Amino acid sequence: MCAIGTRLRAAADAAQAYGLAAVHIGAVAPVAVISLASDPAKRDYCVLYNPEILALGGEPAEGPEGSVSMPGLQVSVSRPQRARIAYDDEAGARHELELEGLPARIAQHEIDQVNGIFFLERLSRLKRDMAIKRWKKSRPA
Repeated sequence: MCAIGTRLRAAADAAQAYGLAAVHIGAVAPVAVISLASDPAKRDYCVLYNPEILALGGEPAEGPEGSVSMPGLQVSVSRPQRARIAYDDEAGARHELELEGLPARIAQHEIDQVNGIFFLERLSRLKRDMAIKRWKKSRPA
């Protein structure tokens, strides 16, 4: 599993992504990398093996989200402002993190992805369809 973490971190760094799930590099594994930095201009990556959300809290807030799978598309997604997550490190030790703000949003987004939930599924059908049409129109023919 360590090789996946290394590849995932490198891919996230190359894309300057806030986070990335293993599926984005063609690996079917419960692994994600997230930036823990509160400053969106910085990236402070942490590799999460077997990540899970333990608790969510705070008022839901709208915030922009996108995916390397759909470059250039950003939509507003409502998510709780706090998240307590658990994950294994590369040595297999279990850890917990309390996250708030942008890092909490990133963790929720990537853990959803690990669990097979794409961020567009968090939108109403109408908003999702509009976003997909907008993205398709923006692609070169």
